[in-house]
Amino acid sequence: MVDIDELDRQLIHALQLDGRAPFSRIAEILDVSDQTVARRYRRLRSADLLRVVAVPPAGYLAHGRWVLRLRCAPGAALSVAEALARRDDTAWVQLASGGTEVQCITRASTPDEAEHLLLDRLPRTNRIVDVAAHSVLHVFYGSPSPIRLLDALTPEQAAALNPHPEFVADPADIPQCSADDRPLLDVLARDGRTALPDLAAETGWSASTVRRRVEHLRALGALHFYAEFDLRLVGLNHSTRLWMTVTPSDLDAAGRALATHPEVVFAAATSGNTNLSATVLCRDPHDLYRYLTGRVAALPGVTHVETTPVIRNLKRLGRLLH
Repeated sequence: MVDIDELDRQLIHALQLDGRAPFSRIAEILDVSDQTVARRYRRLRSADLLRVVAVPPAGYLAHGRWVLRLRCAPGAALSVAEALARRDDTAWVQLASGGTEVQCITRASTPDEAEHLLLDRLPRTNRIVDVAAHSVLHVFYGSPSPIRLLDALTPEQAAALNPHPEFVADPADIPQCSADDRPLLDVLARDGRTALPDLAAETGWSASTVRRRVEHLRALGALHFYAEFDLRLVGLNHSTRLWMTVTPSDLDAAGRALATHPEVVFAAATSGNTNLSATVLCRDPHDLYRYLTGRVAALPGVTHVETTPVIRNLKRLGRLLH
């Protein structure tokens, strides 16, 4: 892995707060030159350790999300995960549970696709021995919110960079995506820092129209920018998904409480034999143990918790990770 220093970590933290912040603005806050910030970003980007991607909410671009758990025969999980990662409708493709399980999120782009997604488009192999599909019913916390365990910037630097955090709208208040926006969103999903002239060339709009549209979508809560990076670069070496069973009367309270935990980067109520799922980040197994026996143990109504440690990310929100 490429060696990084504190300035690299500060850049990662800054882009988590505002993925399209001009390098000149980041440089001013970090008290370095514009060229230094641009050079550091290009170095991490070329090594595929850092990238910025656009993240519309699921209800804006997609017609339903599912969290899949695919239990595989010994030696088969990697090939299944690689096949899933190549698909456009997947995100967060991960090897878990010692390499015997593949977990991912699928997103249907049309109502018809949602009906046939699970049956027709899974990898066809007899080496998948069990599939559990959990429909995402309600998201308590997740992208685009920045990872809250990052601490490379001081509170004053973070506030100067992002004094007005992006609006997180209620999904029910966000309209469906306009067909006119798809080319813009497709480009930003590949590279959230694509310059305005290049976005104009891809969409056929003027640069000023692109700028106004991006600003409008961000204000609407329909577009956020997320910096994805190798978590080990910032000392977060232990990623785990929790599968919890919560009594229905306590589900909303437990989900809301879970969403306040700094370790949590995604939490949602789901269908299935467990009804609350979360992804947590810790620095090591000892931190995870303290988290499970502390904050998780205090959640209301939890009757069962299963942990599946993630051993490898093949795909996050953007394209394949190499």
